Amino acid sequence: MAELAGIPIHIEQPEAEPQQFGNALPILNEIRHALARFAERAEPTRIDLAAIPFGPGDEARLMALLGRGEVEATIDALGPTRVWETRFPGVWVLDYANVEGERIALQIEIDEVPQMLRTQRADITDSLAALDAALASATAADPAAESRH
Repeated sequence: MAELAGIPIHIEQPEAEPQQFGNALPILNEIRHALARFAERAEPTRIDLAAIPFGPGDEARLMALLGRGEVEATIDALGPTRVWETRFPGVWVLDYANVEGERIALQIEIDEVPQMLRTQRADITDSLAALDAALASATAADPAAESRH
């Protein structure tokens, strides 16, 4: 027995799997109900993913389940915001960042087009006035332009 006392013993522990909180499927189910409401009543929905307790792997699993569609946009307003349609038309992901590039919000929006990509009414009115001014200026600079209209 004395011979065995000098043999080092190492006990291998299996690697711990990351804890799964399982929130990806319930959120996907919530998205499904929101999409059904939108299909029936054109009722848009926004889901704030920051308000949901994601565990390790939950966000990645949800994004993998949603996949990527054909439309993607980047908005540069107080920091970059990435917007993309998932593989399910009408289901959008909005990933907001600050000027340092740190995420400040992550949302799912169910709508034809995310609200962030829509031109605001006040901006349309301002745009019409600016276009009228540009046309007036261009017409004044080119007297022949008026005779062509």
